[in-house]
Amino acid sequence: MPSVLGLLEAREKKVREEIARLREEAERVQATLGEAERALQRLVDARVTVAEVLAEPPSAVAESARSTVVRAPVPHRAEGMAASVLAPDYQRIVSVLESEAGRDGMRCQQLATALGLEVIPAKVEGLRSKAKRLVERGWALQVRPGVFTALAVPAG
Repeated sequence: MPSVLGLLEAREKKVREEIARLREEAERVQATLGEAERALQRLVDARVTVAEVLAEPPSAVAESARSTVVRAPVPHRAEGMAASVLAPDYQRIVSVLESEAGRDGMRCQQLATALGLEVIPAKVEGLRSKAKRLVERGWALQVRPGVFTALAVPAG
């Protein structure tokens, strides 16, 4: 008869393997989502450009473009761009990372606590995804695996 501890260890191993598989799948989905978002933004930009070129009165094109452009929650950072262009959730994350608490880097569990969120896997993984997106788009740095901090802004 197998021991209770042996059964628990076997079950724990199985669950850990499932978590690893799901994390890999989530990373693949995030990568695909990022590609799709970039493709959508290129198409929207192309449509707006074509509309501007073909339009008679330039003011009508500008109004149309303003109402139809889908804004990415995390645009690629450009020189002089303020965090205010980010979606509110991302602004809060950048704010915490820029604070004294985030100076040396924060793990997503710490970030969740600082943001007043429950430290449960769903919330932590959601923050991890957002933090990685901020890194990809030039708004934050990943100083070590799983540790994020604000992008250093040169003085002057």
